[in-house]
Amino acid sequence: MMSMRRVRWMSLLVGLWNVGVALMGAFLILLTFRLCHASFLLPFVLVSFAALLRVLLMILTASAQQAAATLILQHSSSDLLIRLRRRAMYKKWLCLSRCSAVLIVLQFLSAAYLVLTSSHHFSTSHSNHHCLLESKWNHTPVSIFIILVSSVAVLQCFTGSDIIKWRSFYETHDHAWKCHYSEVFDHGIRETLCCLGRLQYLTTSEEDEVYSVARLLADLVAYRASGTGHMELLAALALLQSHGNSTESYEESMEAPEMKIREAEALHKFAEAAYTGPLLDVGRNPFVFPCAWLYRQGILSPWTRNRRPVLDGDNWWRGHAAAFLKYVNLPPEALRHGRVSQVKCEAAYFIVVLHQLQSVVIAIRGTETPEDLITDGLCKECTLSVDDLAGLINCNYIHSNIKKNVTSSFPHYGHSGIVEAARELFMQIEGNPEGPDSESYGLLSKLLGFGCECFGYNVRIVGHSLGGAIAALLGLQLYNRYPNLHVYSYGPLPCLDLVVANACSEFVTSIIFGNEFSSRLSIGSIMRLRAAAITSLSQDPKADSAMIFKLAHRFLDVSKYQRNKSKAEDESEYHSGAIQEDLNHQIRRSQCETDNKAGSIEQEVQAIRKDLVTADYGEYMNPFGSEDCLNNEHEQCSLWSDTRARDHIIEIDNAEFTNPFAIDAHSNHDPVSQFIDTVPNSENPSADDPPELYLPGFVIHVVLEKKRPQTDLKTSWRMLERGKCYRAYIANRESFKDIIVSPSMFLDHLPWRCHDALQKILKAQTAKDQVTEPHII
Repeated sequence: MMSMRRVRWMSLLVGLWNVGVALMGAFLILLTFRLCHASFLLPFVLVSFAALLRVLLMILTASAQQAAATLILQHSSSDLLIRLRRRAMYKKWLCLSRCSAVLIVLQFLSAAYLVLTSSHHFSTSHSNHHCLLESKWNHTPVSIFIILVSSVAVLQCFTGSDIIKWRSFYETHDHAWKCHYSEVFDHGIRETLCCLGRLQYLTTSEEDEVYSVARLLADLVAYRASGTGHMELLAALALLQSHGNSTESYEESMEAPEMKIREAEALHKFAEAAYTGPLLDVGRNPFVFPCAWLYRQGILSPWTRNRRPVLDGDNWWRGHAAAFLKYVNLPPEALRHGRVSQVKCEAAYFIVVLHQLQSVVIAIRGTETPEDLITDGLCKECTLSVDDLAGLINCNYIHSNIKKNVTSSFPHYGHSGIVEAARELFMQIEGNPEGPDSESYGLLSKLLGFGCECFGYNVRIVGHSLGGAIAALLGLQLYNRYPNLHVYSYGPLPCLDLVVANACSEFVTSIIFGNEFSSRLSIGSIMRLRAAAITSLSQDPKADSAMIFKLAHRFLDVSKYQRNKSKAEDESEYHSGAIQEDLNHQIRRSQCETDNKAGSIEQEVQAIRKDLVTADYGEYMNPFGSEDCLNNEHEQCSLWSDTRARDHIIEIDNAEFTNPFAIDAHSNHDPVSQFIDTVPNSENPSADDPPELYLPGFVIHVVLEKKRPQTDLKTSWRMLERGKCYRAYIANRESFKDIIVSPSMFLDHLPWRCHDALQKILKAQTAKDQVTEPHII
């Protein structure tokens, strides 16, 4: 028998109110059904029946909730039979919840119908028939009934579907909360995918990749076991974001090599062009994005369909090929192969041949489809095989000490979803050769093999976000076969352990813009951010309910560009400390088991970096960095022309941020402190902690230059946008272990913002060279 103490007081109020509506409606109907016209009684019947049905649904929902919660508490094992029973019970509860939502909408409509028909009835004269309710003394109960019905209809819209309190069952049981949210996320993701046309995910009964993602999300919301609510966590993140500013800067750091910046800028358009779907058009043209996307897809020029290349998974008019070629301004024969995939762990890619630059470019698309989100969500670590590291282990172009450190520090780890996608993509473009030195008959080998069309060409693999991380893992498998290969990853996810991430610095370059969240997104960083947020909230004596909702609203509304104009001029101060190569005073350093190996390999990488900065760039094979080609007005070099001069760059105030990880949790005996103790601590790692993943390769950080612009009050924000100056510095990958809570953490991830910053860096460098050149002469 369910105790009334478990019932939410709001649900109890709604239930009693619906009982009152049903009883009062039945009384009015029985009193007048022989005297009143049926058209007058119909809304009373509908409202009363809906209220009675709502009460029955609430009872069934509460019973389903109790059964599901009891099963989780009584059976803590995760065997298949218990999992199926739990899934069936949660499915029943969610179905009842969906039915309740539909019924609430119907009650609202029936209440509106009752109000309209009653107002019409009392405002007109009905002399043809007699109705007891037309008496003036009977108008009062009808009016009370209408007010009661209207109040219930509005109140139910804000009460939610839960009848009993989950906390009354689960309390502070961490395992119970994880099981609960794993089922909630699992059903929610499957229903969302079903609505998007992926029906196969709704009918499966096995533990697939969706359940793996749901289980991971459940682990991340386990803060419920400490008594923290969702709104309280958002409020805590807002507190972290407004605590203060850092004072550290990049003033003593080395600037990134200009030739790398030049090549990265030239190749960025390929990574951005790989987004051939409508996602980026929503950001560029939020009001007319369907028209913009259809225009890019070439829907207005169907007669050119036969001239476009055929891509795997493309639509019948070959629109994705048209969109890619239109963005990079290339003829159809330049695009040799590609795939537009909507399958989990299968990346969309485009292979382009540039004869005028003697290069083959492989562009890998980032996150755009629900399947890509599943790949992102499979972020548990997995062990890298020897084949995954073939580009390092079997390569003759890498320093022997680096190879030795990699081979002597197995096992190595990577992001499981990205590793699986990279393996599948390697099979697509290179096939399955029997050995590292055996001949391959894949797509790349047919282009770059001895005596083939592109023999001796440079290979450039580019990608943004998820695509950048997959590109890095693909480069690890291909580098031993193609010594002219280089990978440019823009805003990639952390996907490799420290040893491998350092070892591939010679042929992988990661470019991070501002505070973009993706480059700091890992299981460890999310758990540390969650712990810091809960600690911040628990230590704030003013964290009452009013403040929580106020701050939560503020955190969710940070995308307003000029929320506080007085802070616009101080935006550059954020870049002096928010993104710092060494956050020793705020971020706890990771002491993993491979620190000794990583230390020695880091020395080798630093030597390589020093050589890259000081060496003669005539020896650096950069087909995209030639000034003659970039400045040539010949038609063949129009590839590097600016095709996005009209793109609108949106930016917000970055002044408010903080690094949340300077907060230490006190060892109290309250639930919050007990929860903090379970969070992985980089100072005292345990064997159960997940391995820390890092950004791959040579890390370049693009930041706003610390320089206060001289502006007056009449200067518009558009002029401020044009006046911003960016700098690119060589960064320490360990600086990106933890998430920085900032208003720009999501907007900085938009690909065109990074491209705009790279263009401004090169423009400023060109202007500087023009000024200093006459003095040298």
